[in-house]
Amino acid sequence: MKKLAAAVLALAAVPALAQLPAPLKNDVTTRVDGMYPWLDTVYKDLHAHPEIAFQEVRTAGKLAAEMRKLGFEVTEKVGKTGIVAVYKNGAGPTVLVRTELDALPMEEKTGLPYASRAKTVSDGRESFVAHSCGHDIHMASWLGAARALVELKSQWKGTLVFIGQPAEETLSGAKAMLDDGLFKRFPKPDYAFALHSSPVAYGTVGYNAGAITSNSDAIDIVFKGRGGHGSAPDKSVDPIAIAARFVVDVQTVVSREKDPKEFGVVTIGAIQGGTVGNIIPDSVQVRGTIRSYSPAVRAKLLDGVRRVALASAAMAGAPAPEVQLISGGAAVVNSEALVAKTEAVLKDAFGDANAQRVSPITASEDFSAYVGQGVPSMFFFTGVYDPKMVEEASREGGKPIAFNHSPFYAPVPEPSIKTAARAMSMAVLNVMGR
Repeated sequence: MKKLAAAVLALAAVPALAQLPAPLKNDVTTRVDGMYPWLDTVYKDLHAHPEIAFQEVRTAGKLAAEMRKLGFEVTEKVGKTGIVAVYKNGAGPTVLVRTELDALPMEEKTGLPYASRAKTVSDGRESFVAHSCGHDIHMASWLGAARALVELKSQWKGTLVFIGQPAEETLSGAKAMLDDGLFKRFPKPDYAFALHSSPVAYGTVGYNAGAITSNSDAIDIVFKGRGGHGSAPDKSVDPIAIAARFVVDVQTVVSREKDPKEFGVVTIGAIQGGTVGNIIPDSVQVRGTIRSYSPAVRAKLLDGVRRVALASAAMAGAPAPEVQLISGGAAVVNSEALVAKTEAVLKDAFGDANAQRVSPITASEDFSAYVGQGVPSMFFFTGVYDPKMVEEASREGGKPIAFNHSPFYAPVPEPSIKTAARAMSMAVLNVMGR
């Protein structure tokens, strides 16, 4: 009984977990609300002037200038077009916060007054450019968190390493920054955070421990044949028929070889070959993507794709195809301890209904490259759409909402940016002490 009484008294002496972040919640909210007109202006400028992977010269320059105004020491051209902004505030943890700089080679069709009409050359062809994945939301909230943390520097100690990463869409920017000495030239972080916009209600935050994004591998196969006249297929070896067989048969790797309880996808997105209908071509190129969460499933799918490609050609008596399976980003695996530590803060700030654990997404992210360097990390999501619109879309027959990468993807800037900036600020403060 004495031990029980002592335990009860000890617990009573500790403030409730949900109450601990409250003072910072109010301070952060006040500051983000006050700076919002600046964030809105920056966001709309970035949205109207997007740049694709490793071309983000204007974007990087704008963020670098804003961070210097806040007092960060900024280094440009890290990993080609990336930036690293460091703010030292005494002895304490080092925390990395990443945003992406790049946009997509596609046309925006939102009709917004600040919509992008920018163009560039992508893969040798002229293309429109648009921030249809939300990286402009990320950049604005990244700046908001940086400013809030500087204004609250009396409440934390340590070093901030805010990075603007190029080429996330091509899953090559994180590697480029690491290869350029990110963790050698600059302080290696004790923790790392990144967020991503999500086509759900604004004011919400989603997260989870463990795998939160997927592994990504690219398929690039050239099936070889022997060209000939379409009226005499027996005088040729038809690579189109071989490619068609492969496209169908490769799905049995997913449906018949992979554990059905495990996530795994093989998608063929491009088939290119031939010129006209009455000529059998010499070759056909097939390109696609492989997605998975676990290393074991990833290995099985890679092996299966290669095996089916070789078998499809062999069945037709054709030469062996050229099979390239190109590794992309690994799955982002969130630290269970860091997620648990941050979860209480997010629930306190936004409420239990608006801060919840969510299922991992099937898209991929190269934020995993930093995690792979042994840095405890947390990648989370923030909503961007009017809750009424989201509710309507969930009803049978409701109007669907545009997903990331849609030409109609149109986040509502306020309060989406405020939510993201607040969430990131409090996540960082929570590991840097007060």
